[in-house]
Amino acid sequence: MDSKGALRYALLACLLAAAVMQASYASYTVTHLNVTLTLDRNTSAQVTELLTVEISNNSVSQYQTNRVALNLTLSDWQELIGPLLVQHIINPSSSVHNFKLLPGSVMSVNGISTAYILMGYTVNNVTTVNQTAPRTFVYDFNPNVFNFEHGASGQVLDPNTTLTVLLPKGADIESVYPLPDYPPSAFTSGYKNTTMVSWLYGEPLSKFNFTFVIMESIQTEVTSFFTGIYHVLGVFIYVIIAIVVLIVFLYTYLRVR
Repeated sequence: MDSKGALRYALLACLLAAAVMQASYASYTVTHLNVTLTLDRNTSAQVTELLTVEISNNSVSQYQTNRVALNLTLSDWQELIGPLLVQHIINPSSSVHNFKLLPGSVMSVNGISTAYILMGYTVNNVTTVNQTAPRTFVYDFNPNVFNFEHGASGQVLDPNTTLTVLLPKGADIESVYPLPDYPPSAFTSGYKNTTMVSWLYGEPLSKFNFTFVIMESIQTEVTSFFTGIYHVLGVFIYVIIAIVVLIVFLYTYLRVR
């Protein structure tokens, strides 16, 4: 091999080594996670997870390339970001649907390349409901849907993580454990007029309890009653109503005659 060939191979080796070194320094760090559960009356919940991710300079180009790709799956993003992307996600054994993942653009925060990744999905059977009195429905949270970090005592809220629960309209909190970190005055006021509670990192979730009550109005009860009848009878309910109206009309007409 002549000197030019040796030089060429040496140059290629240097470029390859530089590429490997650059890849080894590529990194993504999840610095904060904000999980919001919006509870529904039908026992499901809309979940939103917002991750703050710091990106090393060597990874910015890779992130931007993957961000505009349309065929990347959650597994692809997990390989890119790491296990922190999904270890906090709602328990996979739960029924999850309508999943979406939206990686945000790269911005500079305190001189550090940062991006926000939004994940949203719907989870079934987050709560159970029992009717304890006429128009009174008691909901209990199912803690088995959590899939956060496991500590010595069980599941615990990860560092730099915020968990927020939004109640359905008209719901009143009956009991909650552990005590929410926000709003701080909710406990002393008996959670009156409280529609949202939050826990910060470090809170134990192994004995998580969240119970709320919904009192339905009479109008809602009547509407639900007739809606239930329609679901059972379907279009025949209109036939029955028409027959009743016809009978009343004939009775009134014959009585006048």
